[in-house]
Amino acid sequence: MSKNLRQMALLLCAFGASVAQAGLFDDEEARRAILDLRQRVETARQEADQRSNELSARTTEDNAQLRRSLLDLQNQIEAMRTDMARLVGQNEQLARDVAELQRQQKDALSGFDERLRKLEPAKVTVDGREFVADLAEKRDFDAALGVFRRGDFPGAQNAFVEFLKHYPSSGYAPSAFFWLGNAQYATRDYKEAIQNFRALLTQAPDHLRAPEAVLSIANCQVELKDTKAARRTLEDLIKAYPQSEAAAAAKQRLPRLK
Repeated sequence: MSKNLRQMALLLCAFGASVAQAGLFDDEEARRAILDLRQRVETARQEADQRSNELSARTTEDNAQLRRSLLDLQNQIEAMRTDMARLVGQNEQLARDVAELQRQQKDALSGFDERLRKLEPAKVTVDGREFVADLAEKRDFDAALGVFRRGDFPGAQNAFVEFLKHYPSSGYAPSAFFWLGNAQYATRDYKEAIQNFRALLTQAPDHLRAPEAVLSIANCQVELKDTKAARRTLEDLIKAYPQSEAAAAAKQRLPRLK
């Protein structure tokens, strides 16, 4: 019970006591006592109302402040959620960017490896012989052979001579000597042709083109009017490569060489 209410209770008790003792006072004194009591009760009531209003106002203000605090908290929470969503979106985009960069890097490395493989020496097979050649070596040989096949025999001579200068130890060398000799035969440079056919035989006597090279030497000797040397060459061909097609051709030519 608040102080004002206790005061009002005491006044009421006093009023009751005053009424009980009304016979002890005259009417004037009784009226004054009643008026004084009423005034005191009214004052107590007003004070109680004022305190109640102050308490109500304070409670209202506290509630308003609490609502404002809650609203601020909700705004902060919403801002945090927005920031969190933005960060999640950024993380997802970053993850996609990283994945894309990794894919591009993988593709770049794959392309680099592919280009590197093209530049690295590789196994090739020419005229039944397998060996390792680099890209430039293969490119230059194929280019020279292409010139020969187009019928440009002087150009083919130059191309094969340059090839043998650049790649003297190449696995293509025996075949290069063979085609160089054929290009020289086509331009009637028989002596040089013989030298290059013999270079093939010296370097690779078991080469697939070796029997043809021996037969071509004989042909060059025939063109040079050296029949005796041509017969000896054909006989050597039959002995060295008896199962070859060139040996069969030599057997047919020998009777015609007198």
